[in-house]
Amino acid sequence: MKRKKPFAGSTRDGERFIALPHVVIDSPAYLNLSAYAKSLLIDIARQFMGSNNGALLCSRREMAKYGWKSMDTLTKAKQELLEAQLLFQTVQGQRPNKASWYAVTWQALDKLDGLDAGSALLFRRGAYKTTLAPAKPTREQLFKRWDKAASKTEALDRPTEQRGAS
Repeated sequence: MKRKKPFAGSTRDGERFIALPHVVIDSPAYLNLSAYAKSLLIDIARQFMGSNNGALLCSRREMAKYGWKSMDTLTKAKQELLEAQLLFQTVQGQRPNKASWYAVTWQALDKLDGLDAGSALLFRRGAYKTTLAPAKPTREQLFKRWDKAASKTEALDRPTEQRGAS
């Protein structure tokens, strides 16, 4: 007698989904990302099919499918993900038509043809765990920052003295 799977396809819409573990979402690397970087991470992770980690694209053409319009915003968000070590570059793109490839670091790197030499050796699964949260400023540092801002606005509020009037 064949066992029926209790929740097979009946509890969600569609068959595909993004597996983003809570350990990633709760990590300082993820929590300190901008909203754009978080959105880009989801759009890149959406491409993962189970055996293509290392061949995920972040090109302008690919991201346009998900609504990315600004190349500047895309570049800044991608750089943020690379610095947070949630994304790893496996292939360096080349002009005119070869895009860079990336891997998410909470999944194992898949053995794929075409990866750059050494990228398999440099890839570290879970690298995002080593990213530290930025240090919070102390009260004194905040007060100094506020004093500087206040003195600038006070200088702007003062009427300018006329030159040569005495």
